[in-house]
Amino acid sequence: MAARSTRILPVHRLRKAPDNQSIAEWWATESSRGSPEAAAVAEAAEALRTSDIPVGFPTETVYGLGADATRSSAVQGIYKAKQRPSDNPLIVHVDSLDMIHRLLNPKQANGAATTEPNLIPPIYQPLIERFWPGPLTILLPNPPDSILAKEVTANLTTFGVRMPASDFARLLIHVADRPLAAPSANASTKPSPTTAQHVYHDLQGRIDLILDGGPCGVGVESTVVDGLSDPPAVLRPGGIGIEELRSCPGWENVKIGYRDGSLHAGEVPRAPGMKYRHYSPKARVVLFEPGSNLASIAQCVRDDLKNPATGLHSIGIVRTRHWIPGLGLATEEQLSHAHKQELSSPQKESVKQDVAESAALTPLSFKLTIDKDKTKTVYDLSLGANTDSIARGLFAALRTLDALNVDIIYIEGIPDNEGDLAAAVMNRLRKAAEVEVKI
Repeated sequence: MAARSTRILPVHRLRKAPDNQSIAEWWATESSRGSPEAAAVAEAAEALRTSDIPVGFPTETVYGLGADATRSSAVQGIYKAKQRPSDNPLIVHVDSLDMIHRLLNPKQANGAATTEPNLIPPIYQPLIERFWPGPLTILLPNPPDSILAKEVTANLTTFGVRMPASDFARLLIHVADRPLAAPSANASTKPSPTTAQHVYHDLQGRIDLILDGGPCGVGVESTVVDGLSDPPAVLRPGGIGIEELRSCPGWENVKIGYRDGSLHAGEVPRAPGMKYRHYSPKARVVLFEPGSNLASIAQCVRDDLKNPATGLHSIGIVRTRHWIPGLGLATEEQLSHAHKQELSSPQKESVKQDVAESAALTPLSFKLTIDKDKTKTVYDLSLGANTDSIARGLFAALRTLDALNVDIIYIEGIPDNEGDLAAAVMNRLRKAAEVEVKI
């Protein structure tokens, strides 16, 4: 794909719809004002209808890379921009149940009269009532005469669909009047983007427009569920936890239908994120399982630093709940000379966060002496102990350390049996890691 001029258009003011207004009423008001934000939405919607170049936009989970899900050439534009294999299915984003009905009943989509009943399987009704709009993707049967581009389903007989909780995302879909195929707006295998600047860092020159609605609130992608199987299954953990699903009628026996590593050769992915290594920074990632012995971890890191074969010049440490600053590798004197590592302007742009998160994502930097005459640089970053803050900061932490060009990143895992968001965090970390250790 030839290099393009990529623009970021601010739409922060449109993050939240006014109370007691439908999306259609909200857009009618906004478009009549002729504000810069409304112009940005109108331009993006026109591009989604007519162009084969995808558009970056915010959702409540991560930033998405959207294209008209009914046009093959547009969906192919997503794969080109992300440099992503085309055998991974994409999630379709809709603004309403009516849009889903049009996908399930192509005669209705084409304007023909129909008396078809609701074609959404009843198993999903309790989930739709409780979790939509929200970070939940359901698997639906793809009709034989489907209007979806074949690239969306990757030749499967089903497709995944969700209705975002983000008012802005639903507004954009409404104005475009198209279901949007929208994977995360990052280069393939890289950490998912939670800000417009993350999208720009990965995709500048490959897309034309990025709509900047500020940082995403959830920080990990949607939960993907399959209610067409018996018992129903979670295909990808995310913003909705398995215990929440089990509290819904018909989902009491929902099972885990994913594993945290990549699929084996020949296995077909049933949902996005199941097949390939994902969410990975440039640096090698070593994930330590929760409960690993801190002294043993410190010795492992020290051995890596001393080993000339590893060629390590700098390392990153991502702490969550129990690791101490510097993993005990540094003396009190060395830590007393540590300083907050300020990023350069280009680095800041690539990992930019809102004010509330910026302090937490500024690593502590210090020099560590190895074998008397050799020093290594250590960047130490804490995400805090709260699972929500860990989820929100995870991808930005990986990008921060990537911007500092560390050679390896050591990460403290959290227990994934705490359910919900914790399972999603560990799923993403295991897909990012080259090595997983429990010592």
